[in-house]
Amino acid sequence: MKKIALILVIVGALNWGGIGVFGVDLLGNVFGGTYEIVSRMMYFAVGIAGIYLSFTFGQIINNNS
Repeated sequence: MKKIALILVIVGALNWGGIGVFGVDLLGNVFGGTYEIVSRMMYFAVGIAGIYLSFTFGQIINNNS
């Protein structure tokens, strides 16, 4: 579960980086537009993954050291 959440958070970070640097919403472009249902589900999944990782961050740090 943590690996999937980490991948989703990385995808979200790359998407925000693309928006900040190039003005391009990568997820929106891939899934047909920012407000399409599939894009919105991906944004939601990235957000949930971020929340999940924020609550498990201490466990991740302690397990990897």
